[in-house]
Amino acid sequence: MSEHVKCLIIGSGPAGYTAAIYAARANMHPVLYQGTQPGGQLTTTNEVENFPGYPDGVTGPEMMIQLQDQAKRFETDIRDGWVTKVDFTGPVHKVWVNDDKEIHCDTVIISTGASAKYLGLESEQKYLQLGGGVSACAVCDGFFYRNQEVVIVGAGDSACEEAHYLSKLCTKVTMLVRRDEFRASKIMAARVAKTENIDILFNTETEEVLGDGQVVTGVRVKNNLTNAVRDIPATGFFVAIGHQPNTGIFKDYLNLDETGYIKNVPGTSKTNIPGVFVSGDAADHVYRQAITAAGTGCMAALDAERYLSALEG
Repeated sequence: MSEHVKCLIIGSGPAGYTAAIYAARANMHPVLYQGTQPGGQLTTTNEVENFPGYPDGVTGPEMMIQLQDQAKRFETDIRDGWVTKVDFTGPVHKVWVNDDKEIHCDTVIISTGASAKYLGLESEQKYLQLGGGVSACAVCDGFFYRNQEVVIVGAGDSACEEAHYLSKLCTKVTMLVRRDEFRASKIMAARVAKTENIDILFNTETEEVLGDGQVVTGVRVKNNLTNAVRDIPATGFFVAIGHQPNTGIFKDYLNLDETGYIKNVPGTSKTNIPGVFVSGDAADHVYRQAITAAGTGCMAALDAERYLSALEG
């Protein structure tokens, strides 16, 4: 037995919930599946201080509960479960939840987000979970480390950009690059190289994130040419080795870029499949902020509503 819905939203971060609020207010009766990480990346963020309307800041989980409550107030049907398969070949968009439940959708809004890549060290994950000094977003969390010393690992453009951003806030930024050169463009590499308070360590890998059981106090690194090990004092450890968009199940139907982000028609949330829209970090490898995700969630709901109106008209 299949179920028919007017608007299916896949994902429950700021993009998904904002899309739900707008879709529900437009009488589209949205059904939202929360996915494997209800609330998205923000549930791993201790303090959110840069989202407008929260003068005293808010914790990530608290903000997501508020967004969920707001979506519920307009009668969004919020469900547990995750989408395991889709079929966008015909006029009816088919989606399967938990491998068994089949849903036929007039419109689909994809808000599956992206997951930050981490080194996978036990100590890194420990302090990430504690919220005690490990972060994958300098723009989100750099403010908490102003006038302190931090370490950042990564070699690409985004790592250089985040290191440069941190250098304006922190007294010292130590950058760990695994190889003997950057992967970043020459202009970005040159920018960090000439920034006085950025110390670049090539051929250097992270052995362990050090801490007192609550917060980060330093990073143990090893030179992979000499095998020399040393400890670097730091209160923050930033990981900038990329993000993985959660878009694998759409790859046979939607146009993706080389790293897996969904391509949208510029200035809209439209994908290459009519009636399928994208919002949030599943399509955004540039800004990756809660506020921009929420904005594109609004766009997706408005685009979906116009699409339905044209069909019915």
